[in-house]
Order: sequence, then C-alpha cells, then structure tokens
Amino acid sequence: VQLQASGGGLVQAGGSLRLSCAASGSIFSTNAMGWYRQAPGKERELVAVSTSGDSTNYADSVKGRFTISRDNAKNTVYLQMNSLKPEDTAVYYCNQQITTSWFGAFSNYWGQGTLVTVSS
Repeated sequence: VQLQASGGGLVQAGGSLRLSCAASGSIFSTNAMGWYRQAPGKERELVAVSTSGDSTNYADSVKGRFTISRDNAKNTVYLQMNSLKPEDTAVYYCNQQITTSWFGAFSNYWGQGTLVTVSS
C-alpha cells in the first residue's frame, strides 16, 4: 500500500489550497483518514481526521477554516484549507488506517508529506 499526497505549495495569507492523498495497492478496507502537519522545530500534530463513520474532528487552530473530506471509492482523502495563515506553514502528512484482507488488522500508512508555505 502506498499513499501519494499532493496539492501543497506557496500561497499568500488569506488564500486557499486543497490537499489530496490517494492510496493505492491491495486495499481491502479503510478506517480513519487524517491529516497531520509538522512545522520546523515542532512536533507533528493532528490537523483533521475523518472516521469510517463519517464523523470529523479538527484541531482548534484550524476549526472553521479547514475541511476534511473523503472519497472511499477512490481511497482518497482531501483537506480544503481556507483563510490560510503564516502559522499554517508546515509539511502536511496524510494518514490512512488500512487493512489488506478481511481478517487482517488495520495498519497506519503515511504519505510522503507535502509542503505548505503561507507568506504574510
């Protein structure tokens, strides 16, 4: 299983970006899908998560600005980021909990990271 993230880039404060993360390989089922980020000198933090039951949770710092969504048929998770701030600058990593068989346990898979830079 591989995750491919895309959509990062340079944007001015107040702008928008949409991140995508598509999983490929031998996928039987997917549970939670999420986005994390790591800013320079800081630990990786949860940004948003979407559960298999379609509930979502967000970090307080992005509530009202970011929206996570998923397309289970495409094994893809998205992160729509609006009203971006310089403090949103970080490498964004996607995560999907995937099992490759009906009897297997779910494992965490990570994308390669995509850089988001917000200029002031």
